Amino acid sequence: MNTMDVKAARTAAVAATIGRIREIEARMGVTRPALEEIRAELLTLAGQEHLFPSAEFPPPPNGEKGSNRYMLREEENNRFALYLNALNPGNSTKPHDHTTWAVIVAVDGQELNKVYERMDDGSDPERCEMRVAEEVMVEPGRGICFMPDDIHSIHTMGDRPTRHLHMYGLALEKLDGRRAFDDQTGEVSYYNKNFLKPTKA
Repeated sequence: MNTMDVKAARTAAVAATIGRIREIEARMGVTRPALEEIRAELLTLAGQEHLFPSAEFPPPPNGEKGSNRYMLREEENNRFALYLNALNPGNSTKPHDHTTWAVIVAVDGQELNKVYERMDDGSDPERCEMRVAEEVMVEPGRGICFMPDDIHSIHTMGDRPTRHLHMYGLALEKLDGRRAFDDQTGEVSYYNKNFLKPTKA
């Protein structure tokens, strides 16, 4: 399959998948069972690795830190935004929330997700107390789901770059209220919205 054929097949597969995801959310709302169904749809899409070749979706060059985030599709009103994130091993993020639902699945590579539980009541917007409640390795065949208030951090593992699909109920650059949490100092801060713009369109 040549490059043009792959692009056309990818565009069609992404559109069909998001169409089914829209139907799931409309039918079930933003619930954990709905996100599990959405994860199943995305796992099927990610399983078609040939649609997401590393040559077309490379990570940053020379093993650099950071990510290349590629926009695959975004629906009207910035809803149902699907990105491909390509990272080199050795990357990590601070614990953070999303303020919208999110589902992450792997085309290739391993990403350890630490999921946190708040131990405080959240009454102080600048402070937190939390602990790691669960660790999930996102890798081919295994994904993870997040409700809007869930908190996680990611850590790219192994010896090969990741190509992971990140699906959000609302596009990242529209998420003004996302927070980062320092599980050591207890400090709560806000993500820089500009940081969340896709690297590539």
